[in-house]
Amino acid sequence: MNTTDRTPPTHPEGKRSPWLWIPTTYMAEGLPYFAVNTLTVLMYHNMGIGLAEMAFFTGWLYLPWVIKPFWSPFVDLIKTKRGWTIAMQFLMAFSLGAVGLFLPSSFFFTATLILFWLTAFFSATHDIAADGYYMIELSAHDQAAFVGVRSTFFRIASVIGQGGLVMLAGYLEQTRGSVSEAWSLVFMLLGVIFLLTALYHTRFMPRSGEDRPMPGVTPSTIMRDFARTFVTFFRKPDIVPALLFMLFYRLPEAMCLKLVQPFFVSPREEGGLALSTSEVGFVNGTVGVVALLAGGILGGIAISRGGLKKWLWPMALSLTLPCVFYCGLAMWQPENFSLICAAIFTEQFGYGFGFTAFMLYLIYFSRGESKTSHYAFCTAFMALGMMLPGMAAGWLHDIFSGIDISGDGTPQGYVNFFWLVMLCCTATFAVCLGVRIEPGFGKKQEKVS
Repeated sequence: MNTTDRTPPTHPEGKRSPWLWIPTTYMAEGLPYFAVNTLTVLMYHNMGIGLAEMAFFTGWLYLPWVIKPFWSPFVDLIKTKRGWTIAMQFLMAFSLGAVGLFLPSSFFFTATLILFWLTAFFSATHDIAADGYYMIELSAHDQAAFVGVRSTFFRIASVIGQGGLVMLAGYLEQTRGSVSEAWSLVFMLLGVIFLLTALYHTRFMPRSGEDRPMPGVTPSTIMRDFARTFVTFFRKPDIVPALLFMLFYRLPEAMCLKLVQPFFVSPREEGGLALSTSEVGFVNGTVGVVALLAGGILGGIAISRGGLKKWLWPMALSLTLPCVFYCGLAMWQPENFSLICAAIFTEQFGYGFGFTAFMLYLIYFSRGESKTSHYAFCTAFMALGMMLPGMAAGWLHDIFSGIDISGDGTPQGYVNFFWLVMLCCTATFAVCLGVRIEPGFGKKQEKVS
């Protein structure tokens, strides 16, 4: 939101203020995403699941966000977007609470993976409905006015999900003496939060006269329109280098994602940093999030002044080169917590700065006819580019663990893995060579159409 604009958003008389539902809706959009894709990694590692198995199976949890465009049109066909949003919140309350119930069981891994996949499906559907409701319920002026509020509360969900809940789990691990019981209580708490959120929204999310199934829309028309947008997407100019860019620009980060948290908490004799679960929550939820936001804000300012074409290569370097800090942490295993935080801050700042170019390129490539649907396809390929490398990360770690480059017999799994990540940076540079961008796109004066 532009803080220099003192004109408050306008609302018809008697209509509920968006402040009553936008903050809670977008926190409900962020929390399950971080629960499924972040909390699961640390939780399963702490509960004794091997790296290869953990990374492979939690990688599959990305799938609902990958295939989301294939069922998103049907949300327009059945009931209302408000109804979909609230229903998904109730279902997530059930699935997350059930995770807490099954965690102390002997078959917790299979049972909770199924529940997390359901949560991911409910969350992806919630994203579709909530974003659609936002566009229907708000005027064009209010949509622009509250876009910053949406982003802010999604990031607050990141702080809570990656920071607060992890720190709570760490505290409970110490006080309760049981990892399974600690995480069980955390997910039961999440279930209660979503139950209260759903009940709150049944009261405070307005019923819009425009929020109804689209007239004249049938499954056959949906399939026909989807097929048309699918074909037009893959007929766009430069589709091959664009898809390669979407899949491989973030390859180093995708490789790191599943192993960074296990690296933080693994014992030093196994090559880790031996941080406590609470310390990991602090690093991820405060230091990492602040650095990510700062990098993203600076990246947006830079592109608005120089354009995407000018800043693509500096941002690609920013995204990749700070990964060397993980190599340093793995080689030297510092015990100074402040030094570790400084390294993570630098890496996350670089990632936030470099990620800006990626997101703007998706907007750039989606321009033209059916830009909304084409952007959904772009984000699906973005999710696929994170899903597949993450699934293989634990397996690669195990393979490289047996290679002793130093010759001194010290554990080399994480050291070798993070050097492999640095090698993956060449993929980022290679796909940047293939994309073509119009000069000036992204500058403040440029109109994105």
